[in-house]
Amino acid sequence: MIGSLQCVVLDCPDVLALARFYQGLLGGEVNRPDPQWSLDDDWATLHPGTGPVLAFQRATDHRPPVWGDPSRPQQSHLDIRVDDLELAHRDVLALGATLLDDGGGTRAWRVYADPAGHPFCLVRH
Repeated sequence: MIGSLQCVVLDCPDVLALARFYQGLLGGEVNRPDPQWSLDDDWATLHPGTGPVLAFQRATDHRPPVWGDPSRPQQSHLDIRVDDLELAHRDVLALGATLLDDGGGTRAWRVYADPAGHPFCLVRH
């Protein structure tokens, strides 16, 4: 082992808004004081109750991926496990997510974009 995962960093135009979106999705504490990071207008963190820290870095020229467009691929995404896919679907849309692919209702997961355009999946447990 060379190291351990410290955090996952997402580029976005508004770090606090995206941190709050993921707080609504995963719970946890936004911008908890932590000597590892300097929090400012260009950097925010979310310490969820489980899993690694999510960090958000301002990218003024942020160009979100476009689902299904190879010229602007997703590059990475998060899978979020949920117990009730229908309830999670309603809740995540209310937080500001956009549904990208519902799989025609035949799969155990759906693909969404967060408010900055990063794709993520809700996966039924």
